[in-house]
Amino acid sequence: MGKYLLLWEVDQTRAPVSPQERGAGWGALIDMVKEDLKKGILKDWGAFVGEINGYAVAEGTEVEIGNMTERYVPWVIFKVHPIASVKQVDEIIKALTK
Repeated sequence: MGKYLLLWEVDQTRAPVSPQERGAGWGALIDMVKEDLKKGILKDWGAFVGEINGYAVAEGTEVEIGNMTERYVPWVIFKVHPIASVKQVDEIIKALTK
């Protein structure tokens, strides 16, 4: 199981002009985020204030992360970055000196 940094951005071309409709759409997305936090696949989530993007930290297999991000398509675009822990980076560094 890996850890991933997900940088997300809402697809503005799909955002309604009406503030009420946008609010309903955001509400539905936030409900999905809350579900993923409750399931434990998302460990942290945040939006950049004043922007339509943010970050999430997730843990799971490639398939689990892929399935989770697909739930948000086509409204959200993700950039997914695998994260190496301190222990993993330490192992990489030690391998350099052998």
